[in-house]
Amino acid sequence: MNASLPGEDLIEAGMRDSCAGYETTAALLVAIGSPRLRQLGLTFPEKLPQNPEHRLYQLLARDDQDSAHSRYNSLIRRLVSYERAAECLAGMTLRDKLENIVLPYLL
Repeated sequence: MNASLPGEDLIEAGMRDSCAGYETTAALLVAIGSPRLRQLGLTFPEKLPQNPEHRLYQLLARDDQDSAHSRYNSLIRRLVSYERAAECLAGMTLRDKLENIVLPYLL
C-alpha cells in the first residue's frame, strides 16, 4: 500500500479489520469497495459481509442518527478518492476499467 494516497489510513485499517473478522466502519467501507480494490491487487477474505452499504449506514446511525447520512457520504467519497488515486498510480486507463467490467459478460 502507498501511504501517500488519500484515505490510505482508512483503507489499511479496513483491510486489517476485515481480515481479522471485525465489522467496523473501515471494514465495511472496504467491503463496499472490494470489487474495485481487487482490481488494484488487494486481497480480501473469502467471506465479506452481505449488504455492506446498509450495514455501514446502520452502524453509523447507532452512534448518531442525525449525522449518519453525511458521515456515510463522506466515507464513500474517501473510498472513491483512494480508488481513483490508486488507479492513476497503477496506470489504469478508462479502457482498462471498461474492459474489466464488460469482458466477463462477453465470455
